[in-house]
Amino acid sequence: QGQLVESGGGSVQAGGSLRLSCASTYTDLDGVNVLGWFRQPPGKPREGVAAIYTGDGSTNYADSVKGRFTISQGNDKNTVYLQMNSLKTRDTATYYCAAGYLGRTVVERRLPQAPEYKFWGQGTQVTVSS
Repeated sequence: QGQLVESGGGSVQAGGSLRLSCASTYTDLDGVNVLGWFRQPPGKPREGVAAIYTGDGSTNYADSVKGRFTISQGNDKNTVYLQMNSLKTRDTATYYCAAGYLGRTVVERRLPQAPEYKFWGQGTQVTVSS
């Protein structure tokens, strides 16, 4: 059985940077070709942050993080990273990695939503202080 394991969370001051990693043991044989990041701030619903189509590296982002966050994949396409720069206090949340199977052009056109993903990691906490 596959799994997603996040790492790299922590505490940082506003304006700082963090890089999250997600090691995935799922492959396209498991019906996985999209990896994404979500976050859930305290007392708020989970929201999509970024996604990447593993086939060609197409990406999409939430408007709130565009220009600050970058999603990328490792050479083996089994690790996905989220580089977070210029962090703000409102970025404080538990960050989750997710894996799913979607059409090739979906990520090009929009940010996939939570119900479209099949597998989830346990989450890693990111705290940004002022």
